[in-house]
Amino acid sequence: MNRAVRRATLAVADAATEGLDLVTVVIGGAIGAWAGYTYSPDTWSGDWRLALAGGIAVVAAVAVNSLAELFLTPLRRLLTKARSTARPTTTRRRTAPATLSEGLAQAAVATEGDAASRAASAAWRIDQGEGFLRDEDRWRGYEDGEASFFLAPGVWLHYRSTKNEFGHHNPEFVLLTGDGDQPVPITNVQEIRHQLAARAADLPAAPATDDTEDKVADTIAELDTHLKALEA
Repeated sequence: MNRAVRRATLAVADAATEGLDLVTVVIGGAIGAWAGYTYSPDTWSGDWRLALAGGIAVVAAVAVNSLAELFLTPLRRLLTKARSTARPTTTRRRTAPATLSEGLAQAAVATEGDAASRAASAAWRIDQGEGFLRDEDRWRGYEDGEASFFLAPGVWLHYRSTKNEFGHHNPEFVLLTGDGDQPVPITNVQEIRHQLAARAADLPAAPATDDTEDKVADTIAELDTHLKALEA
């Protein structure tokens, strides 16, 4: 398949799976609200009927979304595999553990690998250009389910998953530094570029402000000039 067509297809599929997740919540909530209001006793006041409809809407939204996750999760994994560059791999057959310690060690390694895979899979939310953040081999997973991606000396992108109000896990990405700075939330690759440029200008890794925008912009312009000179 042509690379451009492949990327476009995967982008549409990513958007579709993300949209389906939201649609299931909306549909479930709408059905619950309609059922709750329609079948509530006519003798109740309008406020009580609306309150019942709202409660049933929340329950229905969670239930329908949970059912949809049974189908969306395998689909997301297929998309992650499709995005990966095909390369020959060797299968490593693990022997059955002879002791509890060996079993724990294997589970720890598997947990770290799973965390790295989840981080690379969730990275499409902030790196939709088929960029380097989706390279699973560059993610370092940990036993607590979190993972980190080395960006530059002293700078890491950290991944973790938190539960939302519906009980589902939402990925979070923050920028960490070795200087003890506060973690900086990251929502797109452009923010990573800004932070690296800020550090190149000897500015702290922090959210952009009016005071730092000009200095960062000058640094980015200088970096672009150097890159163009190297490519010439």
